[in-house]
Amino acid sequence: MTRHNLALVVSALTERQSLSAHQAAEPQKHPFNIVAISLKQTHVDEIRRHARETSPHECCGLIGGNDARTRTVYPLRNVAADPLVTYEAAPEDLFAAQRAMRDRGEQLLAIYHSHPRSNDPQPSETDVRLAYYPSAVYCIVGLGDEEPCLRAFRISEREGRWEPAEYEVRSDSDK
Repeated sequence: MTRHNLALVVSALTERQSLSAHQAAEPQKHPFNIVAISLKQTHVDEIRRHARETSPHECCGLIGGNDARTRTVYPLRNVAADPLVTYEAAPEDLFAAQRAMRDRGEQLLAIYHSHPRSNDPQPSETDVRLAYYPSAVYCIVGLGDEEPCLRAFRISEREGRWEPAEYEVRSDSDK
């Protein structure tokens, strides 16, 4: 089992029509209450694949699950006006993913997107400004190196800050 940066607080889904991202904002030193989440290796691979397939555009998606353990990855179409530097989830995809999570009894664990040119992705000022899901973990995939780099963050839009969060990657055989 591999440990990485990321965390989670599970929240009820709220209606939100778009998500966004850009260049890096500086983290502050105020800790969030961190609860680790556990991603299946298959889910990490699916997120990385989605990022590669949409590059050079940013990708975006949701991760649903229960008890801090991922069950489903929901890739969404990026319909942003400038998808090279930002993302906006297609509203119909977002609502379909939220309905599917509700039908499956899942909760929103994380939101992911990519920074195609970054080798050490961090939340941008836009990511922080548009982080409307305070209970979700924000995962960012950087594609600047040969091997994609997945990082996770807790972002407080209200406080205008972010910090790395912890997560673990478990084998697919672990339920």
